[in-house]
Amino acid sequence: MFQSFDAATRPEDGPPRLAALRAHLAAAGLDGFLVPRADAWQGEYVSPHDERLAWLTGFTGSAGFCIVLPDVAGVFIDGRYRVQVKAQVDLAAFIPVPWPETRPADWIRAHLTADATIGFDPWLHTPNEIKELEAGLAGTAIRLVPAPNAVDAVWPDQPPPARGKIALQPIEFAGESAEDKLARIAALLREAGQEAAVLTAADSISWLLNIRGSDVPKNPVVQAFAILSSRGGLDLFIDPAKLEGVTLPARVRPHRADALRAALQGLTGPVRIDPATVPVWVVQELRGAGRLQGEGVPVAHAEDPCLLPKARKNAAEIAATTEAHLRDGAAMVEFLAWLDAEAPKGQLTEIAVVTALEGFRRATNALRDISFDTICGAGPNGAIVHYRVTTGTDRPVRPGELLLVDSGGQYVDGTTDITRTVAVGEVGALERECFTRVLQGMIAISRLRWPVGRAGRDLEAVARYPLWLAGLDYDHGTGHGVGAYLSVHEGPARLSRVSEVPLEPGMILSNEPGYYREGAFGIRIENLLVVEDAPALPGADDRAMLAFRTLTWVPIDRRLIRAELLAPGERAWLNAYHAGVASRIGPRLSSASARGWLTAATAPI
Repeated sequence: MFQSFDAATRPEDGPPRLAALRAHLAAAGLDGFLVPRADAWQGEYVSPHDERLAWLTGFTGSAGFCIVLPDVAGVFIDGRYRVQVKAQVDLAAFIPVPWPETRPADWIRAHLTADATIGFDPWLHTPNEIKELEAGLAGTAIRLVPAPNAVDAVWPDQPPPARGKIALQPIEFAGESAEDKLARIAALLREAGQEAAVLTAADSISWLLNIRGSDVPKNPVVQAFAILSSRGGLDLFIDPAKLEGVTLPARVRPHRADALRAALQGLTGPVRIDPATVPVWVVQELRGAGRLQGEGVPVAHAEDPCLLPKARKNAAEIAATTEAHLRDGAAMVEFLAWLDAEAPKGQLTEIAVVTALEGFRRATNALRDISFDTICGAGPNGAIVHYRVTTGTDRPVRPGELLLVDSGGQYVDGTTDITRTVAVGEVGALERECFTRVLQGMIAISRLRWPVGRAGRDLEAVARYPLWLAGLDYDHGTGHGVGAYLSVHEGPARLSRVSEVPLEPGMILSNEPGYYREGAFGIRIENLLVVEDAPALPGADDRAMLAFRTLTWVPIDRRLIRAELLAPGERAWLNAYHAGVASRIGPRLSSASARGWLTAATAPI
């Protein structure tokens, strides 16, 4: 199994670890410390070595942080984790803090009134993060200072840093050679008048060099650092053991990771850094590089130059991920047919469902990993947005309840992410109405056309409108970017009220509205979509428009749909979608029983 069902943390471990951390801080002359869920590469997922937030607090969500002060420790969590955090942390030792509603600086000011020094690990925070926090503390006697990581100092059995081996991504899936990518991104630096760019995002480096790794669970990225010259050469700072048996392009010069400091200090500038992703440590080294002359290396603040090119998938990447989604869709249909046959017997639990689903994906003989730990929430567990089942929380799949399953696969030709909510037996009218409203929002995004230049914030409310009409909503974004056999959550574009990045052809995003009623049920429906030029419409003007093309082809549970609530266009979309599922997935199924199930599941409404 790629997925483990052991509980990674225990709430009772938090208080003694917090006490040890406070004792260490006092000895170091610090009044507090910032503990993010982050690593030096600022990815959403981290290796076991970097699970500091989970080790200290017990909270295992993919976003959040802790601020430890002498008398209080706050765990800052967004709307996805308000339920989860209460079950995972000792509430006598850690206070859940709603974020971003509560600004960290305001919270610190409310709990510290005298002179104070708060430490932070400069490898784990970006300049933007520290700048925002310092601005919020302006006018106080509270200081932020870089310091060695205090959690590492009290974590006796911390796992070693990741040392996963590298594999080359085949050109038929990458669609562009690493040499061509290096030349293309270097040209961007020359146009901007920049000597070099410091690259620290693991997925950017993996994409640029057409390499994949296993340093981070579920994400095939390589943890390394790089300096890309405007002349096209690249210095790669990496554990040499990762490179065994791999031939990199001639333009790539590998170095040991500890050579990065000297390389930064040897630059003349301007050097491009992304203040949203680069560690503060890099900025410190650049600023101090010219100390003898009284100045540092000139720095140009700009977006990671690989970010947008990576998000704009080329034709080969889109063709490859289209095939991956069809393969994954067939595995999902086999799974759903099995689930419909087994669930009424009353013998299934959440763990049994997760195990079976991974088995169907493994049967494709193409699965490299799962995209993330499968979220399988039965009944009230479905209301925990990022629920991860363990042996201690495993719940029976009971008739009369909803079952939410959010999962994905990592294949060499693509990354998948799909959520389906299904009925186990007869469910109530409230569940069916809420499901239908979520479906209406999902259909609305799928059918959208919009003018070139619009961003996720301009589109996202369309998915919420049917829920808003009933006074309902959900506390997560409607969609995230997805990589091409890379991170399942990829920037910079999102379907979110805070996303200002214009959508462009080739971007792959999720479409996943939901609704969650704590203690009762959760609903989410998710497909992946790719942005394309919109087809021309008769009688329309010549304004350039974009649209989505669906990548995910798996039935949506018809038993949960109140058909009378659907508008004619919504009904037509759903029937056309199900016809597309039947024609694309039916020939790929391995059994007559699954084909029969699919025929019934895709019948017109």
